Amino acid sequence: MASPLKVALLFSIFSIISVSPITCSNPHPLDSLTPAELLQVRAIVNKYYPSPNYKLTFQYVGLEEPDKPVMLSWLSKPTSKTPPRRAFVIAWLKKQSHEILVDLSKRSITSDKVYNGSGYPLLTIEEQEAAVDLAVKHEPFLASLKKRGLNASEVVCSTQTIGWFGEEKTKRELKIPCYYLNGTVNMYLRPIEGISIAVDLEKMKISQYSDRFVAPLPKAEGTEYRASMVTPPFGPRLNGAPASQPGKTGLKIDGNTVRWANWRFHLGFDARAGAVISLASIYDPDKRKYRQVMYRGYISELFIPYQDPTEEWYHITFFDCGEFGFGLSAVSLEPLNDCPANAVFVDGYYAGQDGKPVKVEDAMCIFERHPGDIMWRHTEAEIPNLDIREVRPEVSLVVRMVATVGNYDYVLDWEFKPSGSIKFGVGLTGVLEVKAVPYTHTDEIKEEVYGTFIADNTIGVHHDHFITYHLDLDIDGDANSLVKTNLVTKRVTDKSIPRKSYWTVEHETAKTEADARIKLGLSLAELVVVNPNKRTKPGNKVGYRLLPGSAAGPLLIPDDYPQIRAAFTNYNVWVTPYNKSEKWAGGLFADQSRGDDTLGVWSNRNRNIENKDIVLWYTMGFHHVPCQEDFPVMPTLSGGFELRPTNFFEYSPILKTRPPFHATWPNCTA
Repeated sequence: MASPLKVALLFSIFSIISVSPITCSNPHPLDSLTPAELLQVRAIVNKYYPSPNYKLTFQYVGLEEPDKPVMLSWLSKPTSKTPPRRAFVIAWLKKQSHEILVDLSKRSITSDKVYNGSGYPLLTIEEQEAAVDLAVKHEPFLASLKKRGLNASEVVCSTQTIGWFGEEKTKRELKIPCYYLNGTVNMYLRPIEGISIAVDLEKMKISQYSDRFVAPLPKAEGTEYRASMVTPPFGPRLNGAPASQPGKTGLKIDGNTVRWANWRFHLGFDARAGAVISLASIYDPDKRKYRQVMYRGYISELFIPYQDPTEEWYHITFFDCGEFGFGLSAVSLEPLNDCPANAVFVDGYYAGQDGKPVKVEDAMCIFERHPGDIMWRHTEAEIPNLDIREVRPEVSLVVRMVATVGNYDYVLDWEFKPSGSIKFGVGLTGVLEVKAVPYTHTDEIKEEVYGTFIADNTIGVHHDHFITYHLDLDIDGDANSLVKTNLVTKRVTDKSIPRKSYWTVEHETAKTEADARIKLGLSLAELVVVNPNKRTKPGNKVGYRLLPGSAAGPLLIPDDYPQIRAAFTNYNVWVTPYNKSEKWAGGLFADQSRGDDTLGVWSNRNRNIENKDIVLWYTMGFHHVPCQEDFPVMPTLSGGFELRPTNFFEYSPILKTRPPFHATWPNCTA
């Protein structure tokens, strides 16, 4: 059976880097579903619900991963029988969500449950396109365009979810915001304000239309971003990165298992999560084996509440993974620009609304990063008659994916370092979501506008981004604990010492989920996931430390409806006992959810997490106050965090890292 992730070749005039596609008769149990398997799932489900009697749509199709004990048993003896391949399907049928389990080996449905709770499944691209097509042909909308003197052929529309604001009854519905091109492709900077359109997705008809007011249209001038269309004066011309030296890259890909330096991991792709990293292990040369670090990791949810409470804007509170899907929103990466010359590209596949496989070519890339940083160095000048200087340049491996969800492009990096660290990076770029206003200068503004005045007739609306990671850490085994290492100031009690104070550490092990709900920045503490059953020779518990990025938390009041739905952002760090069903922080059915199936609800059970198989949830946040430099395109705003080994190794894992082979460049000696 072919691997679902085809490795592509990249050729440059300087180097040729290729990894041949690998075909596997027996796929890895965590491999994403192949195109052939997606077609098989489609055939099995459609046979169970034959048309024309049933009008069924596939809202989500993904791998139903094996139960973790089964998977760990297989990993301990990979020559044994492979766990059965199964698929999890969310289908929409007769106004109901069906949760369907398909056994691919038996070619049968083993479970079909109707979901009766709140919320709706992932939106498909096809139904969004159909809703937009309906809106742009709506006669009252065309009349509103004519009233504004706008050419209908220059109008494009998008989709917005409507959220939930206490309604007892809901229906699958989308808002349709529209924009005017006419001189630019930067559509989001030219919103047509005052018009509200809603589409009932079940009936596929306009369910609400209003035209409340007319606002001036922001200018197209100066908003074009295509290189071929930008006019003088130009900025500086930048030099390209130096080409990689031909020869060894150190990267090996076998099916979907990636090996590089001292790292080994499995790479998957999911319609909702995008890139999925599994079975990340690092080689310990002293123990002569790979040691577990992370069983499975992915982005679980992304919450984006805009801060304009007016009639046309209050509903804009996106859940990008659960409503639109990071995998569905993945875009093809551009060689040399999205990824460097030494990159290897990987395709992704998901099921379309009809169940047929859809290919995202070059959805992910894998490359060695040579940032020009220093891994470690030391100069020793205190020893007579010896000149000692040792330096090792930083080299790491990066897995990258970009998801474009509407106006925002999210650059998502997983970086593996020889030191044992895993760095998680998010870059926010694209264009702003703006509001059209009558003003041309800040002096004219006498009311709350809920954002920054960034150009004529244009407000960049305040908003947040909260990205929540699901990290099933197995630090040298699956029985782990969270230890809070508190930094405490103490007074010197010895009166003969002139020093008056010092700080030390006090260790506190989180016993229940309540102990592990943490708002970063409120106290001085280091957070370490340890294996209490494994110790180093000096007696320390082996572990990995969380190095957070800048701390940001929600500013909405707790009983505001968007925050009820996004209660998983109330803390930056959560720890829960492993539960296969607890994957999506905002709930499995996130669209119009009511907050009754979130990480916050699960954690309220306050289960025991000491010396258990635990999951670390980490939320990084950005409060975005737009500025003029974000117009008409946003320079990438980056954030991230790191997992770093802490008493995991007996000594520094980079001590014996061999220096790389250096290419010979003009004016440089090595």
